[in-house]
Amino acid sequence: MNRISLIIILFVFAGMSACSRGPYYATNKQYREQAKKLASDISATPVINFTADSLKMADWVGTVNFGIRKPNFVIIHHTAQKTCEQTLKTFTMTKTQVSAHYVICKDGTVYHMLNDYLRAWHAGTGKWGNLTDVNSASIGIEIDNDGTQNFTEAQLNSLMGLLSVLKKSYGIPAANFIGHSDIAPVRKVDPNVTFPWNRLAEKGYGLWYGDTTQLIVPVNFDSRVALKVIGYDISNLPAATAAFRRHFLQQENTGELRDDEKKILFALFQKSL
Repeated sequence: MNRISLIIILFVFAGMSACSRGPYYATNKQYREQAKKLASDISATPVINFTADSLKMADWVGTVNFGIRKPNFVIIHHTAQKTCEQTLKTFTMTKTQVSAHYVICKDGTVYHMLNDYLRAWHAGTGKWGNLTDVNSASIGIEIDNDGTQNFTEAQLNSLMGLLSVLKKSYGIPAANFIGHSDIAPVRKVDPNVTFPWNRLAEKGYGLWYGDTTQLIVPVNFDSRVALKVIGYDISNLPAATAAFRRHFLQQENTGELRDDEKKILFALFQKSL
């Protein structure tokens, strides 16, 4: 074999190797490097400089009783982008500063993008009950949807399967499966009003209500208090009310709650006590 033939073969082999690495080879490598750095930081003996005169610090003594934090919430989003590929690109670019643990494409394909024990940047500034750092306690799931579309059956089937695994793996309570707009009602509207929360609740992923036609709401029932007990941040009451409607009535209405809506809120309030 002459030298030119050998060079051509080497170039072809190099090209094939590059293709086999896939389009996210570089960011997958970066992921591994960042995870390795975090592991190194965690395993190192902490060095904290306490300067307060009142503190008398002893030497470090490492306990032998500890473990990794486990997520206790699942936050569901729609991507608000045109394609699954666009979302994957967004989540693999450092400058965007956003991420999620899972992305579900329209055909039901699920991309796992971050170890469940690590903190994704999906929730942003949000609040649910007394929890003010939602990212630190949750798993983020993004569903490919531009914000106006219906969710596909393939997506919902994959989501149900994924939620089953997450609930069983981490013991996540039914009430802790919520949407992005629930924790950030002023900023977010995802997942959109077509999302079938009732179907999820039937499987144990989220709260729901039964027949409320015969339910009697007390005269002194306070909708503001009820929304807060469920978990909503009521510092902006109209936004919290809109988020409640979006989740439990699949509506984008505004204004004060009607009597039939108060029945639903009261039913959920009772379940949250």
